[in-house]
Amino acid sequence: MIEKKIIGIAYGGYTSEYGISKQSAENVFELLKEKYSALYKINITIDRWIVEDRFNNTYELNKKDFTFTKEDENIKFDCIFNAIHGAPGEDGTFTSLLDSLKIPYTSCSSKIAALTYNKKETNLFANQFGIAVAPNYIIKKGEQINIESIVEKIGLPCFVKPNSGGSSFGISKNYQKKEMLSSIEKAFEESDEVLIESFLEGREFSVGIIPWKGKYKVLPITEIISDNDFFDYEAKYKGKSKEITPAIISPSLQKEIETTLFNLYEKFKIDSFSRSEFIVVDDVPYLLDINTVPGLTSSSILPQQIEAAGICLKDFYDSLLVNPIK
Repeated sequence: MIEKKIIGIAYGGYTSEYGISKQSAENVFELLKEKYSALYKINITIDRWIVEDRFNNTYELNKKDFTFTKEDENIKFDCIFNAIHGAPGEDGTFTSLLDSLKIPYTSCSSKIAALTYNKKETNLFANQFGIAVAPNYIIKKGEQINIESIVEKIGLPCFVKPNSGGSSFGISKNYQKKEMLSSIEKAFEESDEVLIESFLEGREFSVGIIPWKGKYKVLPITEIISDNDFFDYEAKYKGKSKEITPAIISPSLQKEIETTLFNLYEKFKIDSFSRSEFIVVDDVPYLLDINTVPGLTSSSILPQQIEAAGICLKDFYDSLLVNPIK
């Protein structure tokens, strides 16, 4: 049966994740195009917002009311599938606009998106509830940088990363003080704040959680073993890592990770699907990141986990549109 709902799949954004977002949107579009006759992609850039139909026709989107004109008809969307990684899709800005226009969408609420997109604030919030995080240090653009003070607090090696962002853009692992300044400058290209975190020696895991059949379901856990020094962009998207799903772990460790994830969801009040990363040190999961608009490309982890759980990707994506954030 062909649904007559008017669905937009938003992609693009204002960050280096534009290309990954486009791949995610194309994958979702291919799976849903037979179900929804009025299915469009929405290309979001700083300069223009463009609606694209299945025949590659394009239409200018009115940013004020989120409508477009096609064959003299003013068209309004019934629901938006948010596939924008990074700003403005993952920081709450885009979904705040949709909230104001009462247009439902698939990702988490704007308030939660704004919190989880800020790594430092996420760490502070999580730590309040006993969720372990790495020691960290924040630097704002324009502040004086004291490398000696940073290293004294954080130690070496350490990670330098944009405080807001994803897909490992702008992240460096530093072994020496002399590397720090250039790494900080690199991270500032992606964000106005830079987070410096202590290196934790342990096993890295990624785990998704999705709304499914009326409750939240933890997906099979993935262990990440990078061929590179850490799980960087090449490891994520160019095959330079092993992603073992389901991870080969003890029942007790699996339970510990799942319990930590449910604790995150309860305390953060996350109201849609997400994927979180942990480093496990001495059987304690340390939170690295929460991705509320995770990658949905053919090489992304969340789709692998959904399929490993025996769930059809097409059915899952459709379920998000049936029960979106209001």
